[in-house]
Amino acid sequence: MGVSNKTPEFLKMNPIGKVPVLETPEGPVFESNAIARYVARLKADNPLFGSSPIEYAQIEQWIDFSTFEIDAHIGRWIFPRLGFAPYNAQTEELAISSLKRGLEALSTHLASKTYLVGHTVTLADIITGCNLYNGFTRILTKSFTSEFPHVERYFWTIVNQPTFRKIIGEVKQAESIPAVPSSKPAARPKETKKEAKKEEPKPKVEETAAKPKEAKKEAKKEEQKPKVEETFEEEEAPKPKPKNPLDLLPPSKMILDEWKRLYSNTKSNFHEVAIKGFWDMYDPEGYSLWFCDYKYNDENTVSFVTLNKVSGFLQRMDLVRKYAFGKMLVIGSDPPYKVKGLWLFRGKEVPQFVIDECYDIELYEWTKVNTDDEVQRERVNAMIEDLEPFEGEALLDAKCFK
Repeated sequence: MGVSNKTPEFLKMNPIGKVPVLETPEGPVFESNAIARYVARLKADNPLFGSSPIEYAQIEQWIDFSTFEIDAHIGRWIFPRLGFAPYNAQTEELAISSLKRGLEALSTHLASKTYLVGHTVTLADIITGCNLYNGFTRILTKSFTSEFPHVERYFWTIVNQPTFRKIIGEVKQAESIPAVPSSKPAARPKETKKEAKKEEPKPKVEETAAKPKEAKKEAKKEEQKPKVEETFEEEEAPKPKPKNPLDLLPPSKMILDEWKRLYSNTKSNFHEVAIKGFWDMYDPEGYSLWFCDYKYNDENTVSFVTLNKVSGFLQRMDLVRKYAFGKMLVIGSDPPYKVKGLWLFRGKEVPQFVIDECYDIELYEWTKVNTDDEVQRERVNAMIEDLEPFEGEALLDAKCFK
């Protein structure tokens, strides 16, 4: 930037010298959305553009919405704080309020949808996901985005799609808002004044007398240089990677992988073999059982959206796979559908790193299982076994995390 994009060759491709620019055999294309549309259209009947004229129009609608109601306001908030534009408090306040209005509208739309248009990822999701990525990773902290839970769910669903992860890798949400750049000029070092005094002209006699002393000082400085260089050459030893707190717990008699194998390999007499085996293995000192109940079941009015919601949750729980086993049930033959789960975690609490990293945790009510209560034990058995009917209702689906 600032060099090759100002050359005559580049300016022929984009007259205002901005990036990105895509060079094609037919000629250059600039502007991100235009490039995205061009690439998507290279494949005939690409589902990224929907399957009907109305879906195509809606995809274009959300691309424009994302560009002007989300991305533009994120830019007006973040760029002055990064020093790319003059900072103005009133302008920032307007950008934030406009962004909140856009996110509120987006959250309302996503309340009953997994994706913006239709039942799969479209170009609208790719562009909106990228625009939200710019905000989530730079300035939109958890305390800000928690006001828009459906946008949060949508964003993490999009960026955790395998194709997205392959390109952008693991995504970390911004933990703080960048500070406003200081408008005060940098203070001059105190040494400047002293150096100025040394540079003031002095009588020739004093200059002559000072030369031997200055020569000695220079000689001493040169002798000390190797020591200074040696200090800088010393490299700090790499710090060992911190262990997961769950690895530091006392050993448990329950071997989680053995239970997972038993669960997966039991094809008949499940109750007699797997359920009995679970309680024989279970170690209340090294593990804990938890029921989870989705807090917003009244929103679960569309079956596929509810199923996608649970699938996204399990995908984001992957960070605890080594230390957990889970069952998630989608209950009901008619909407609204209920989502309930059972989780086995290493340790006596829901792991803190899971609470910190997986935002879905906050969408569920968590209750520790009292394994001395026979009623709760039977509920655990029913959830592990996918027993139907469950609590008097049909199962729409049951998913296992192992």
